[in-house]
Amino acid sequence: MPRARTTSKSSEPATVRALQPRADKTSSACEPKKSTWSEMFTVAACATAHWTGKPIAFLIATGLVIVWALTGPMFGYSDTWQLVINTSTTIVTFLMVFLIQNTQNRDTMALQLKLSELIIASDAENRFAKAEDLSDEELEELHQELSEQAEQALGTLEERRSNLTKKAS
Repeated sequence: MPRARTTSKSSEPATVRALQPRADKTSSACEPKKSTWSEMFTVAACATAHWTGKPIAFLIATGLVIVWALTGPMFGYSDTWQLVINTSTTIVTFLMVFLIQNTQNRDTMALQLKLSELIIASDAENRFAKAEDLSDEELEELHQELSEQAEQALGTLEERRSNLTKKAS
């Protein structure tokens, strides 16, 4: 249901979509929506991240390493025996890098969206809502500008505190 809100910058209300559950009940990224490669990867990555983030996954991995170590004497600690664990851990690590990056990208985008919504809803300057899209040079300029504003605000705050201290004395 849309809601209207006004900001101090404008007296005209802006219509904003409220977040609502989807009618088809596929609001989770882990549930299949369509059969594109991107969607299939998202579903697989989300499900894998969900399951590998549980304590049982750690216990299973630990158990596999223990079983591998216990079979060492049976295989005479051969090169092939060592190659099994090295290859297995390398493959799992390689795949987990992509899974972690995907999860990090999703989390970062969600956080950016939430921050953008807060910026837009507040009296802050709307130019900060899309700061993640700025170039490195533009970000550096913005950082300098905000640092100067923070220094000015700090000076004003310290001046007010000293005035209050003088009045209290």
